[in-house]
Amino acid sequence: MQMKKLMMWLGLGPDEAYEGYDSAGEEPVLRGPLSSTEFAEARAVAETGGTVSPMHTRTPVSRSVRTLPPEPTGTVRPLEPAVTAKPATVSPTSFNDVQQMADRFMAKQPVIVNLQGVEADLSRRIIDFASGICYGGVGQMERITHQVYLLTPSDVEVSDEDRRHLAD
Repeated sequence: MQMKKLMMWLGLGPDEAYEGYDSAGEEPVLRGPLSSTEFAEARAVAETGGTVSPMHTRTPVSRSVRTLPPEPTGTVRPLEPAVTAKPATVSPTSFNDVQQMADRFMAKQPVIVNLQGVEADLSRRIIDFASGICYGGVGQMERITHQVYLLTPSDVEVSDEDRRHLAD
């Protein structure tokens, strides 16, 4: 029995309850959220099985609109040109040596990482670490030759002469 009352209260009653209902001539009622007294009235009607009658409608409250002063616009500053720096060479022999590589990269200095002669597992870990600091520092990682990589921080360029020297 309680389930039927709940379904009726939620408006999920049988379709016969809606026969003969014509909403063509009515205007929609604009309502805000129910106040606690209106909610209590609706709940009491649903619990007692009484009939549901329309509640009084609220008149919309007009609020004045306040205009805000325009916000100051920001100053457009040109980007600083990229700095050309001479790369530092790091040849790590253990994973503990990567701190030197990271410190130089974070100081905006390009780093050449020479992994020739390093075992494959350690080489893979160092490459993963180097790609992580390039990603975190918004830099770039390039493979120069087999097991030699160039880490370039953002806003730093390596001259063409240094690049040719690295390839040799």
